[in-house]
Amino acid sequence: MNLRTAVFPGSFDPFTVGHADIVKRALPLFDQIVIALGENSQKKYMNTLEERMNNIRAIFKDYDQIQVDSFKGLTVDYCKKIDARFLLRGLRNTADFEYERNIANMNREIHPEVETVFLMCSPQHVSVSSTIVREIIKHGGDASPFLPVKP
Repeated sequence: MNLRTAVFPGSFDPFTVGHADIVKRALPLFDQIVIALGENSQKKYMNTLEERMNNIRAIFKDYDQIQVDSFKGLTVDYCKKIDARFLLRGLRNTADFEYERNIANMNREIHPEVETVFLMCSPQHVSVSSTIVREIIKHGGDASPFLPVKP
């Protein structure tokens, strides 16, 4: 049986309510969703890879459809490696669309069998970004409204 597996890639530093919303809304579309944390040696992370992965696992501990993994290299190569035919991406605005469309087109050139699926962000999460949430945390602000509640 060929599962409809989607990869939801990102650095997720931190994983926000917007990310959680995209994953939960995508559940009816796929048999399995792999939240895949890309490793980028050029980025300075607030949390370690292990901390980020454990945080996401805690958020989705009751969801059998969701797995958490990490990878190095190109996202489409990771998709091929785990036999995922879909890349899941969330869009907040037109700037996200332009950026993600270019990546999707390049990915299609590299591995045409991997299709990118875009979901629009729910209106209440449009302004939420990991970058802004990180800044709130770094400066001692209350970021809890922007972070998913762990069970």
